[in-house]
Amino acid sequence: MNVLNRRRALSAAAILTGAILTVGLTSPALAAPQQSVGGGSDKGSSTLRKAVSAKNISQHLKALQKIADRNDGNRAAGTAGHVASAAYIEKQLKKAGYQTERQPFSYDNITLDRAEFSQTAPDTVDYTSPDQFFPMDYTGEGDLDGVHVTPVDINLTPPRASTSGCEPADFASFPAGDVALIQRGSCDFAVKAANAEAAGAAGVIIFNQGNDVPGDDRVGVLLGTLGALGIDIPVLGTSYEIGETLAASPDTAVRIVIETTVVTIDTFNLIAKTKKGDPTKQVVVGAHLDSVTEGPGINDNGTGSATNLEVAIQLAKTKSVPKNQIVFAWWSGEEDGLQGSNYYVSQLTDEQAANIALNLNFDMIGSVNAVNFVYDGDGDAFGEAGPEGSAQIEKVFNDYFTSQNIPFAPTAFDGRSDYFGFISAGIPAGGLFTGAEGIKTAEEAAEFGGTAGEPYDPCYHAACDTTKNVSKKTLEQNADAVAHAVYTFGAVKTTSGHGHGHHGGHGKWGKGTGHGDWGWGWGNGKGHGDSDDRWGKK
Repeated sequence: MNVLNRRRALSAAAILTGAILTVGLTSPALAAPQQSVGGGSDKGSSTLRKAVSAKNISQHLKALQKIADRNDGNRAAGTAGHVASAAYIEKQLKKAGYQTERQPFSYDNITLDRAEFSQTAPDTVDYTSPDQFFPMDYTGEGDLDGVHVTPVDINLTPPRASTSGCEPADFASFPAGDVALIQRGSCDFAVKAANAEAAGAAGVIIFNQGNDVPGDDRVGVLLGTLGALGIDIPVLGTSYEIGETLAASPDTAVRIVIETTVVTIDTFNLIAKTKKGDPTKQVVVGAHLDSVTEGPGINDNGTGSATNLEVAIQLAKTKSVPKNQIVFAWWSGEEDGLQGSNYYVSQLTDEQAANIALNLNFDMIGSVNAVNFVYDGDGDAFGEAGPEGSAQIEKVFNDYFTSQNIPFAPTAFDGRSDYFGFISAGIPAGGLFTGAEGIKTAEEAAEFGGTAGEPYDPCYHAACDTTKNVSKKTLEQNADAVAHAVYTFGAVKTTSGHGHGHHGGHGKWGKGTGHGDWGWGWGNGKGHGDSDDRWGKK
């Protein structure tokens, strides 16, 4: 999973904004699956679920571990470890009867060569990375020493609502040459940094907001992204506590040194499609295959990759015939900013995009101190819904877990994984996640077991993310849910409606004339839609 990426490489899609992703797109709405229709029942998916076992998935994980062991301890995009991982997946798929395709692409990755940050006045305090600060992805370079800090429209009074730096007017009296101290909140970090640069700031410090958002760290070190190259001054993130300290004195000055190198990464996505199924009603089942450079990435995201592989294999072995074509995708470059999935979506024609009914994303589904998180498609938990239809994807997972007496909880559509490109294009999405660096609460420990006050994944983005860093119980539960969802959305029996003109875009799962016989009737759509709000406003 992307974002809190404690590594030397700066990536494209860490935390893009000051809050949770906003999606405002014209898109489909899925009617809740009927239990009597196709794979809508958990009983209907039982054969596939029984075939998809944690035992078999663990064998794939062992293979990925061996690959990392032979390749400098990782499977990062653009490395021999990633290529070997893809070759392993390809070999297993071809044995099962699939044809595979590599989709090559390249991207520029910014490697951090040097990062220093300290307060020089009124007190001298040296800060360490990544524990106390971290440069924003796509930061500019700079060497600043003893430069005065000017706070920009910050709000330290609870609940600390903030629009700091979001408007050029915030910098009306800003002294050119100072370092801008900006608070997280309301708009993209790139907007804040661009406004500061336009006002003559020599550098930017963005500190965490200090408010309470369940499931989101609004207090600790802020690791974010500017989204793309273009800001020429140094920009770093830090904690609310340090931001509050820097704002306390009118005489605060700092030293900031950031040096970077741009490196071009050549890599590829791996794609395999079922031979059967309507290609105008595709279900894209994705997981990123790359790891961070620090470790083998077995939970993040060997678990998602291996589970999707095993589901694909068992679909073939059980002779399951999907009514809607299933596209299995193993993305690359996720850890460098969702590069592969974003590239895949960017290359779709309007017709190809309209042919994608939904995206299922599985990223980290075997955490050892887990919570069974389901993406909050309807937005009732976090206030930000996915495109229309995402609510019904969430419902399929929720209903399944309920039927199995397995506890679950919602998690936000915050742009941290490969569904982001799809929901940005208005394509419904959903999926599972069992926790990364977040801290398990006492309430969660009471419901899910495990240890309160400890990370969901204590080896997140670390060398210890090995096969020992996977809970087989959690993996089994979530793999069964993956199999159920793939069965439900891919093998649904056609009921009614003879829709026409899929160029008209996605519509609603109901009676209509859009996408035709998508299981529950797919129609009256207006396309995925275009939005000016690709990155969110919070």
